[in-house]
Amino acid sequence: MLYRNTYRQFSNVLVFLFINVLHLYSQEPNYIPLADALENISDKHDIYFTYNPLIIKTDKVDITPFQNLSLKQSITLLKKVTSYKIEYLGNKYYVIFKPDKNYAYNDSTTRFKDDSEKNIDSIKQINFEKRVIVRGIVLDEYYNPIHKANVTENNTKNGTITRRDGSFELKLMKNNPLMISHVGFTNEMIFPNQNYIQVVLKSGVQLDEVFIVGSRNSKRQKIDSPVSTEVINVKSVIKKSELLEVNQLIQTEIPSFNATKQSGSDGADHIIPATYRGLGPDQTLVLINGKRRHQTSLINLYGTRGRGNSGTDLNTIPTSAIKRIEVLKDGASAQYGSDAIAGVINIVLNDNPNETNINSTFGFYNANNNKDATKKGIDGLTFKTEVNYGAPIKKNGFVNLSAEFLTKGHTFRQGTVIRENYGDAAVTSSSVFFNAEIPISNSIKAYTNGGYNFKNTDAYAFTRSFDSERNVQAIFPDGFNPLITTNISDKSFTLGFKGKINGWNVDFSNSYGNNYFHYFIKETLNATLLENSPNEFDAGGHSLNQNTTNIDLTRQFSGVLEGLHIALGLENKIENYKIFAGEPFSYESYDLNGNVITNNTPTNLIPTFNGIVRPGGSQGFPGYAPINEVDRTRTSFSFYLDGEIDITKKWILAAAIRYENYSDFGNSFNTKIASNLKITPKSNFRFSFSTGFRAPSLAQIYYNLKFTNYIDNVPTESFLIANNNPITRQFGIQKLKEEKAQNYSLGYHHRFSNNLSFSLDAYHIFIKDRIILSGNFDASLLNTDAENVQFFANGVSTNTFGIDFKLNWLKNWDNSSVNFNLTGNVNDMEITRINYENLNPETFFGIREQFFLKASAPDYKIILNSIFTTGKFSISNTLTQFSSLQLVDWQINNPISEYNNSSEERLKASIDNYDAKLTLDTHFTYNFNKNFSFQIGANNLFNTYPTVQGENTDSGGLWDAVQMGTNGAFYYSKILAKF
Repeated sequence: MLYRNTYRQFSNVLVFLFINVLHLYSQEPNYIPLADALENISDKHDIYFTYNPLIIKTDKVDITPFQNLSLKQSITLLKKVTSYKIEYLGNKYYVIFKPDKNYAYNDSTTRFKDDSEKNIDSIKQINFEKRVIVRGIVLDEYYNPIHKANVTENNTKNGTITRRDGSFELKLMKNNPLMISHVGFTNEMIFPNQNYIQVVLKSGVQLDEVFIVGSRNSKRQKIDSPVSTEVINVKSVIKKSELLEVNQLIQTEIPSFNATKQSGSDGADHIIPATYRGLGPDQTLVLINGKRRHQTSLINLYGTRGRGNSGTDLNTIPTSAIKRIEVLKDGASAQYGSDAIAGVINIVLNDNPNETNINSTFGFYNANNNKDATKKGIDGLTFKTEVNYGAPIKKNGFVNLSAEFLTKGHTFRQGTVIRENYGDAAVTSSSVFFNAEIPISNSIKAYTNGGYNFKNTDAYAFTRSFDSERNVQAIFPDGFNPLITTNISDKSFTLGFKGKINGWNVDFSNSYGNNYFHYFIKETLNATLLENSPNEFDAGGHSLNQNTTNIDLTRQFSGVLEGLHIALGLENKIENYKIFAGEPFSYESYDLNGNVITNNTPTNLIPTFNGIVRPGGSQGFPGYAPINEVDRTRTSFSFYLDGEIDITKKWILAAAIRYENYSDFGNSFNTKIASNLKITPKSNFRFSFSTGFRAPSLAQIYYNLKFTNYIDNVPTESFLIANNNPITRQFGIQKLKEEKAQNYSLGYHHRFSNNLSFSLDAYHIFIKDRIILSGNFDASLLNTDAENVQFFANGVSTNTFGIDFKLNWLKNWDNSSVNFNLTGNVNDMEITRINYENLNPETFFGIREQFFLKASAPDYKIILNSIFTTGKFSISNTLTQFSSLQLVDWQINNPISEYNNSSEERLKASIDNYDAKLTLDTHFTYNFNKNFSFQIGANNLFNTYPTVQGENTDSGGLWDAVQMGTNGAFYYSKILAKF
């Protein structure tokens, strides 16, 4: 037996030598840097090498003999052709290092140099009997290398950071422990008992992120925050989402966030309004890297969500540009100013300087719901490609660039007589974004970020029938479906400097943002021009500019109790809002001679159809006229003081005050107090109380337009009059003032073990004088062709009660893991007062408008997500349960005589009941190697739709924009590449 084994080993050696000799003599040598050769072998065999690049930078090897060798043969040959030792660390990691010899240590750089590069005298200064070199690698729980993890010798300033491949080396005193740490992972204390160590940092339920939003203490960890926060790590979400848009990304992670796409809502078809905790889109503040983001110039007039509000278009930011999203689940006007009533969303941009990511997604919707045989099967064809690139600048500087292109076709769902084409708008969008930091000195950095998004969208308006005064049969014999298209651009740029001066951290910045929204109406006509009408119109639009200048100072006073952190700052904000007119054909009415109709136009020259006067302007969306034009600017100035004190190691108290002055409506003063108490090492209680405010937007003050509104399937001309117009006062509507709020929250967090945690947060938000879009007043007293008139007003006060909860369980074993995440939100909004004063309450803000306001969020939404990963494969499943909800349709305006003179029967007939619904999303990912992955999946796998209603909905379709939306299933595939 011994002879056979010896013979077999000897034969293997001979074969191995024969193969190598054959390759050496049959091919020309190809010498390349050893680092490149290691990368070649790594890619070929799907393994990882860790090494000090400074040591091997001058080494070269002939790559030719390695081309047809196995991994074992390659490792053996590497040992023969180099002077290095190679050891296996496990989990596909190999470490390459010099054989034991003396190294010289440089205290200033924490780097090591070979003896040949160091003067012999400096070597004698090192006491090698007291110091040892420890090398190792830092990995996450999926055995991916962690870049820039901190590796420090305990109780010293001696330390280093890990390289891109997770490797490190450090010279330290014998028996001294190492502290390994990185944002987003738990710290590990290691007592090295060997020269090479492997450290796995745990995350998942153990995340104790250091975050920006909610606390200006840069060292405050998430678990110790006085207020509730949620952090969405984009890289972790990539396994359970196609990540097409930011709204969608947040909605799948935060149950209290809702952003269902709308149809038949004019501008809201093109910029999707999002709500948090059921409040308005403009009651949640959005930050980029901690700086205020501008809102859109669009104000929502239709649809079930965001009526009468503006918001921030999160979808203008490429998902590839985002590192994480921080959600402050608490009112924060005292810290950040206007709009932070519901909470704050802070988008933290990518800052990776050494990686390139390329993702490409293709998908489509299941269109079986549409009865039109020409549009059955699939629709909404979607293609998205995105690139993110990072590069270092000087020492500790970086630039990170992202680019994204998205195109999505129309979706068509079962329509109605008044809305033949019902579904999502088509979109073509291009975005670029950048984020950079540049060291200026040892204590000062310059930073900048910004981007540009341009999208072209088109959405179908309500149908114009062939026998209507709104159609010209010579142009459209069968009637037509106007197409509302837009050119929307969104620009932002931030430049700032931060550093330490006399013990204070100083941050000075200026942020500029612009949103430009331009309407072009196609496949339509101006009915008063008869057969001479064009088919396309420039309908004008609107824009919003915002410039914000901040100076922030923070300082930590370690000698006050267990630590006092002070932050204070100034902010100056300038806003400009414009409405610009379209071409005359888009808004004027013309007589039979082609002249603009005036008060002096003879009646017999006014175009009619079957005795009905033809309306002017472009059908689908009338253009803005010169009388609608606006160019208004306002400024605001604010001061804040924000403090946190660790009274004991278990008790944190925070407080903030903010004074703000607006040039157009006055002053606001707000306060906040919050606390976190650690009752056990694993349990925390947190409480907060704050006052808040939201200034009326410039659009709510100055927006005005004549438009066509479909009321119970009948097109009527409506006039929305600006709040600053004297006519508004004649109708009893007062000048707009700020919304005022009070926020209470109480939270509990408990970590049962390293793998299981639970949190529960209750909140109460009282808002006084919420700004709403009124109902329809009779416009007959005005000298206008409009039948109805509407206004913006401080119309209602509301109480919102809710609970957020989260249960997370993570289990790792071998090369596999499973993670279950149960999150939910229960939300109830109550209208406590309607400020109608002497007005008709049903006209001012009737039962229909009340139901729409209360349906801004489901009563509850629960999300259960599971991710199972083993080896190269992972599967994610997400169950989402939506509560039932109710809306009131246009039947509420019908004569009561049609319902046995019973208002109760009319209301019952008018209520649209949407049953509770359950959806399933599923995603499969396969990692070919560390650089390439492939994903397929489906959102709403079983093609679930809301409950079908009648033909009296606000949208003109069989549903309004509720719950999971009206598109059904979406199937996709995605390729991910990393370099």
